[in-house]
Amino acid sequence: MNDRYSRQELFYGIKKEGQQKLAEAHVLIIGAGALGSASAEMLVRAGVGNITIFDRDYVEYSNLQRQQLYTEADADERMPKAAAAEKRLRQVNGDVKIRGIIEDVTPKTFEQFQNADLIIDALDNFATRMVINDASQKYGIPWIYGACVSSYGLSYTVLPGKKPCLSCIMGAVPSGGDTCDTAGVISPAVQIVASYQTTEALKYLSGSREAMRDELIQFDVWTNETRKIGVNRLKDESCPSCGKEPEYPYLQAGNQTRTAVLCGRDTVQIRPVHSVSFETLKRTLAPFHPKTNSYLMQVVIENKRIVLFQDGRALIHDTNEETEALGLYQRYISG
Repeated sequence: MNDRYSRQELFYGIKKEGQQKLAEAHVLIIGAGALGSASAEMLVRAGVGNITIFDRDYVEYSNLQRQQLYTEADADERMPKAAAAEKRLRQVNGDVKIRGIIEDVTPKTFEQFQNADLIIDALDNFATRMVINDASQKYGIPWIYGACVSSYGLSYTVLPGKKPCLSCIMGAVPSGGDTCDTAGVISPAVQIVASYQTTEALKYLSGSREAMRDELIQFDVWTNETRKIGVNRLKDESCPSCGKEPEYPYLQAGNQTRTAVLCGRDTVQIRPVHSVSFETLKRTLAPFHPKTNSYLMQVVIENKRIVLFQDGRALIHDTNEETEALGLYQRYISG
């Protein structure tokens, strides 16, 4: 085991000193889908000492084409991605402390983990990304943005106090546009974005910060195009997230919705204020013959597949109407 990281320690950008810094680092990975699973595996293999993975979803067969940590057995059992990722990554490197948390990310998440060294964005929605962006600025935690769809991808590293934040660059939260469910995605695009993100993470965590990329990078692997875009001029001193008088609007309760349509999936997530115990739900939903495992419960009601998690969240499938989903939830689950 003494030579496990020998090739990394021979690399001029890391060496033994950098490897020791990696072993002492704590990284939050927000999302355990395609980008999250790829980045998590690379960081675990690289010997980053402490990795916490947040994800609210579970494994489906449509994930297996590009989400490298998961198996058909995970899809058959509808294993929560965070749990499946933790199990697999422990097999990859037993020296790394790995924790998978089956929860949605909220402002309170970052109150608990404000001492993390770095955040990796592996999400599929901008609303939660903006929560990360505000938490990054408030607690001084760098984060690495990444996104991909079809054969296109991009990445940008946010360094609080030194570079424009995502709010400066993007302005208001974008809406619409292609998603993996409307335009598809190929695995090489995922791997390239994750490689950009992970490389930036290794630079930062090992102490080689002078080598970090200053620009936003875009590419289309199918059309063989790559662009670097300088964004430093976009730094906005009046930005509510990183300006002279920051308000961190996305950390405020008023900006946290209790229902959300998931990215192109014909699914609505409901995050209730008060959850109902699984034992109570089993009794209440017994006429619908719910299926359960250690992490979640599934039931079909009114031709809608409903998945309930231990933390109280519900995914209402086969609809993208928040009002319809909430009505179904209130009639049958919350009472």
